[in-house]
Amino acid sequence: MMNNSLKAMCILLVSVFSLSACTTKDWRIASRESAGIAADPATQKQAIIEVYAADAFSWRGWFAVHTWIAIKPENAASYTVYEVVGWRVKRGLPALREYQTTTPDTYWYGARPEKILSLHGQKAAKLIPKIKTAVSHYPWANDYTLFPGPNSNTFPAWVGLQVKELGLKMPFRAIGSGYAD
Repeated sequence: MMNNSLKAMCILLVSVFSLSACTTKDWRIASRESAGIAADPATQKQAIIEVYAADAFSWRGWFAVHTWIAIKPENAASYTVYEVVGWRVKRGLPALREYQTTTPDTYWYGARPEKILSLHGQKAAKLIPKIKTAVSHYPWANDYTLFPGPNSNTFPAWVGLQVKELGLKMPFRAIGSGYAD
């Protein structure tokens, strides 16, 4: 049985942890700038496949990451980014989103991304059509459930299972990536 001072210390720590999780940041003004870690498609002509992970927004970032896939075929002027976003479902849109950009490495609502996979050249060129096929067959394109999935991490994990040559290893904090198994 805990003594009173230990109980008080536990309550204090939980309170501090909980209060510090409350963000004053507004997602509408959080940084979405480029992290500067993606190759510029204007100068990098070879094919590129990259998978990014960034801390989830707000307190969820302590526990989880958001992941997405970017591909750039040889000589393409931009990347195609594929990601799953839950708020889209609430608006009646598919969870799976595809868009073109020259900066696939943008901050995820204030969180700096990191590359968890980067393939260039011939191997990337060979795998891009397979990724596109896998994306077009993603079974949960219109679904999103924070836990256990399908969610933003289920999507790249599922693509990695379909295109094993990618050798994609999802981060430990990619909650929902096991949903695809």
